[in-house]
Amino acid sequence: MNKRDRPERVLPPDLYYNEEEAAKYTMNSHIVSIQTDMSERAVELLVLPEDKTCMLLDIGCGSGISGSVISSSGHQWIGLDISRPMLMLCKDDEDFEGDLIHKDMGTGLPFRPGVFDGCISISAIQWLCHANTSSEIPSRRLHRFFQSLYSCLSRGARAVFQFYPEDDRQTEMIMSMAQKAGFDGGLVVDYPHSAKAKKIYLVLMTGGMQKLPSALTGEEVDEKRQAECTQRRNFVVDRKQNKRAAKGSKAWITQKVEAAKKRGRDFTESKYSGRKRKARF
Repeated sequence: MNKRDRPERVLPPDLYYNEEEAAKYTMNSHIVSIQTDMSERAVELLVLPEDKTCMLLDIGCGSGISGSVISSSGHQWIGLDISRPMLMLCKDDEDFEGDLIHKDMGTGLPFRPGVFDGCISISAIQWLCHANTSSEIPSRRLHRFFQSLYSCLSRGARAVFQFYPEDDRQTEMIMSMAQKAGFDGGLVVDYPHSAKAKKIYLVLMTGGMQKLPSALTGEEVDEKRQAECTQRRNFVVDRKQNKRAAKGSKAWITQKVEAAKKRGRDFTESKYSGRKRKARF
C-alpha cells in the first residue's frame, strides 16, 4: 500500500470511520476474515491461563470483530475506540457481550490499576504515529498511552498489538515509548518472507522479561503436508508388501494356509512347507 493511500494519512480515525465507512468495513467479508485471524493470533500470543476467565482490554475494538474472538475464547472484555459509528455497530450486534468506551487512546486510559489480565489491539496503534493537529506530538501521545496501559494491567500480564508500520522509524518510536513506560518485550513477525501473509505483532510484558513466543513461518503447514505424504507412502508400501507371492513359494503357501484357516479349515503346521526338493538323477 502506498503511504499516501493509508487511512491514517487521509483523516483522523474519528472522522475517517464515519457511518458509511464503518458499515463498509464491517460488511466486508475479506476484512472480517483477516481481522478474525489476527485477533485469534493476538489472543494466542497473550498465553492466558486455560483454567481461568480473564478480563481483557481491546484497544481500537471497532465494530467488535476482535471482541467476538475474545468472547469465543471464554474471556470477558472491555472495548475502547474513538469512532462512535464503529461502537454503535458493535453495540447493535445481537451477539455483543462486552462493555464499550468512547475515547481517544492517545489521551490515556481511564482504568484503575491492575484491572486487566491482558490487552489486544488490531490495526490501531499506528494511528498514534500521526499528528492531526499542531498540538499533537506522536511520541508524547504514545508514551501517555503506554504509561496508562502499563498501570491498568496486572503484573505478569501481556499486551499484544498487531499493527502496520509505515517504516522502521515508526516501529522504533512505538517500541521505544513502550519501553520508556516500563514494558519489556519485542516483535513477533509471522510469515516474514511473504508479502501478503506477513503480520507484525508487538508483544509487551509487565513484571520482567519473558521469552517471546515463536513466530509462524509457514513451515508448520509444510510439516503437516510432509506427515500426510509419509502416511500415504506408508500405505503404498503396505499394499506392496501385501501383494501376491510367487506361486509355489513358501510365502505363497503361507498365504493359502491363512486364507483356508479363515474359512474354518484345519491345517497342521510343518517346517517343510515350501522347501525346495533336491533334483533326482
